[in-house]
Amino acid sequence: MIRYIDKFIYYLKIEKNASEYTIVNYSIDLRDFGNFLGDTELEAISYLDLRRYLAHMRGRNYSKRTIARKLASLRSFFKFLYREGYLKANPASGVATPKLEKKLPLFLDTSEVVKLIEAADGKDEAGLRDRAILETLYSTGVRVGELARLNIDDIDFISGVVKVFGKGKKERLAPIGDRAVRTIRNYLEKRKIKRLTDKKAVFLNKNGSRLTDRSMRRVVAKYVKRLSLRDGISPHTLRHSFATHLLNRGADLRSVQELLGHMNLSTTQIYTHVTTKRLKEVYEKAHPRA
Repeated sequence: MIRYIDKFIYYLKIEKNASEYTIVNYSIDLRDFGNFLGDTELEAISYLDLRRYLAHMRGRNYSKRTIARKLASLRSFFKFLYREGYLKANPASGVATPKLEKKLPLFLDTSEVVKLIEAADGKDEAGLRDRAILETLYSTGVRVGELARLNIDDIDFISGVVKVFGKGKKERLAPIGDRAVRTIRNYLEKRKIKRLTDKKAVFLNKNGSRLTDRSMRRVVAKYVKRLSLRDGISPHTLRHSFATHLLNRGADLRSVQELLGHMNLSTTQIYTHVTTKRLKEVYEKAHPRA
């Protein structure tokens, strides 16, 4: 099965322009399925093999979300093989995805965001960089991977707009606030790394290389720990906070969808559950006959 997986991954890279994160996850999921099947030939794979794999994942106590993701990978894989003529039938067409519970996104209130950003005091170069990272994540609502890929030329310091390359290498423009712009300028002006291995990148490590999204996650975790904030806070929490705060202050859903770079409005609609909950709390506290 390995050579067919390689063909599919090549298709994702070249024709679909899939992100590195997507490609890595598809590779892991498909190889895991291949290991489960053992020596079974591709043409012999049936609907029952997929059902056995589903039972196998449940037996290993995989979460419903993980199972759903792995099944989505298999569906895309077999759809590709069927379309390209490698298979006469698609064995994944009749496999049902487990129903997922809709989890409300974790977000910080405004005061918590301010504390988190200000925890990076900017007294040294690393502090200046960290402050700029935190400010930019909250100001733009970009994904951490998108921020890691950001180049200096992608920032319009005068107009207050950044060019973002999102999932599937799709490009969008995101507004960036004055405070975030100032912190980035401050960091770039005072950056004293002697040897730059990536002159285009905005955020660098001490060796002059582009800071990875994993390193940015560590930056956020460092200040979360310093402030003893609740568990589960990550760069994505700042993205959730960005969206929730905009909606709570009257932004329309379509605009927030564009700002987040969501392809489907349904992906953005999860934030309306959060804002509706807030409205109900306000209503119950303020209305005399609530």
